[in-house]
Amino acid sequence: MDTRNSKDLDRTPAAPARTSVPRIPGARRVERLCHATGLSLVVSGLVHLVVFAVDGGPWDGPVSWRKPVTFGLSFGVTLIAVTWVTSYLRVGARTRAVLLAVFAADCVVEVGGITLQAWRRVPSHLDMETPFDTAVSMTLAVGGGVLVVLLTVFAVASFRQRPSGPAGMDLAVRSGFAILLVALASGAAMIARGVVLTRTGHQEAAYHSTAPLKPLHGVSLHAVLVLPALAWLLSRTPWSETLRRRLLYAAIGAYVTAVVGAGLWAALTY
Repeated sequence: MDTRNSKDLDRTPAAPARTSVPRIPGARRVERLCHATGLSLVVSGLVHLVVFAVDGGPWDGPVSWRKPVTFGLSFGVTLIAVTWVTSYLRVGARTRAVLLAVFAADCVVEVGGITLQAWRRVPSHLDMETPFDTAVSMTLAVGGGVLVVLLTVFAVASFRQRPSGPAGMDLAVRSGFAILLVALASGAAMIARGVVLTRTGHQEAAYHSTAPLKPLHGVSLHAVLVLPALAWLLSRTPWSETLRRRLLYAAIGAYVTAVVGAGLWAALTY
């Protein structure tokens, strides 16, 4: 027997390493723009945290410095996270670049409108007191709808074709987007109920109607960053792929448990 040929037959070609999808120069410019915009929104949130420390006032309620702080930080981190995570999706580079550019612009509009109303000392959402306030409130509502559409498109893309990246990243990205859909649904529910209450003359009730869903919305919103980041960190360890996947499954299970807990609390208090 020809041992050389036998050895050659026993060799199976190594599986190609999964890496990010190819990028074009224009897409890289959009990525840099999104990262810079996200960082600016985070800085805006931190600046308004200082404003709150100096100016004081309530932290809760429809009129407070909490909104520009939390929305600036949340939108900034989310924009940076989505820009990074979508690099693992198998979508056209130009399509991704356009969607990210629209997403970044929408994030700026949302945080800008909320910040403007905070400085005017009026509610940013569900405020129909004046024509200007109504215009701002409706702009934020429409902007929220645009966010839902864009993030849903990315979520669908993650399930249509397996995301690239290191071992476990496909699972982390899909789980992150699946949990993100819960955040989008809860956000839409808050806006819808608030608008109905406002239109029927229950303005004060509209401001308080969103409270039960806020924990669910907040917890589920950032899974798209936490889980892929964990997968990336695990890929840098010397541990076996089996152990890394077990740890990732445990993290996903813990995150889902937190989301379910927040959902039960919302259902009991809604």
